[in-house]
Amino acid sequence: MEQLRLIAEADRRRLHVAHGARSAQAWLKDLLNIDGHDATARVRLAAATTARSDSSTADSVDAAVELPVTAGALADGAIGVEHAKVVSRCLNKLPDHARHRAGDVEELLVEHAFRECPRELAKLADRIRYSLDRDGAGRDEEEQRAARELHYTTTRDGMLAIKALLDRETGAKFVAAIQPLSGPRPETVDGVKDPRTVGQRNADGLAALLDLVLECDGMPRAGGQRPHLTVTIDYQALKQDLQASTNNGSAPAGAAGMLDGTGQYLSPQSIRRIACDSEVLPLVLGGDSLPLDVGASQRTAPAHIRAALLARDGACAFPGCDHPPGTPQAHHITHWIDGGPTRVDNMVMLCAHHHRTVHRQDWHIAIRHGRPVFAPPRNIDPARTHRSGGKAQPAAHQHALQRLIPEPRRPMEDTH
Repeated sequence: MEQLRLIAEADRRRLHVAHGARSAQAWLKDLLNIDGHDATARVRLAAATTARSDSSTADSVDAAVELPVTAGALADGAIGVEHAKVVSRCLNKLPDHARHRAGDVEELLVEHAFRECPRELAKLADRIRYSLDRDGAGRDEEEQRAARELHYTTTRDGMLAIKALLDRETGAKFVAAIQPLSGPRPETVDGVKDPRTVGQRNADGLAALLDLVLECDGMPRAGGQRPHLTVTIDYQALKQDLQASTNNGSAPAGAAGMLDGTGQYLSPQSIRRIACDSEVLPLVLGGDSLPLDVGASQRTAPAHIRAALLARDGACAFPGCDHPPGTPQAHHITHWIDGGPTRVDNMVMLCAHHHRTVHRQDWHIAIRHGRPVFAPPRNIDPARTHRSGGKAQPAAHQHALQRLIPEPRRPMEDTH
């Protein structure tokens, strides 16, 4: 509050002119090294919470202050500047027909500011605005709608940068869609928490959201085709065993696939992971990269196989994974490009995170007694102890309970 009083006095004395600044806001921005919008808000708030220069007596101070309740709460240290900004912004937007309610609105907001953070207080201010000025609130929404924008560009290292400003309705849709997909993964049996940052979880949630969208039959078609990801790669580079390609484990020269959407490249390891559960369209190109022949697409995991895998593995068969975000992906234990069949006994359901983990960390997967088992790489477990995965099998439970539940006696055969 002391700072606001000094700002108001400096503005009244026009000190910014003596310092060569074009306005009090510009002078304050340079003096305190703050953002321009913050400087503007502080100058306006200073004028609204301090007595005007025409106040000649102490009795007229309260009448001369535009926001007396806010000024008192600031002076007592009961609220902060951010709270006061919310109050001032709400009162400035009141329509003429509701100006007589300004005192009541200020008292209500300051009362709630004692126990609410500025963000929550702003929600109450919005509610007041919608109650007292429905037409103005509607105009604000239309202005937000007109100001909407989303830009994306590919950076030099091949990543995609996205910048968006969404109106409140679209923003709420985005939050509702991404929140259930970006939550932290459950702790492992060893008590290890999800190591991802909030930003990484949100990025993974967006990736899962895109998977859901691309798999939706309701998406509009372009050129008669559903939205799809197109990757072009040399067949031999995709087919060879990447782990044995070179001594240092790197892919051979030229072994990269191109993403047609962005013109960026992907490693064969990533392409093999993507191809585990996708439609593959063989397209033979000549030396000039012109199509010579097009084969028929094949789905590596038909609906009946996916149903069987979901019944056996759940959303993800990886040990310790519980309710993973995103859509499950059918992984070939022996990759189809290496001749692995598309059968239940050669496939396992994995979430997007563990699908990537299996491909990158050399986890070994096998089907034993109809259930997937996982062996970690040696850098995680030198003994590579097998861990059971998938859902609990009713048959296995029944076998374990046989020792506790006696077999029912068979009725004696009728000898007559």
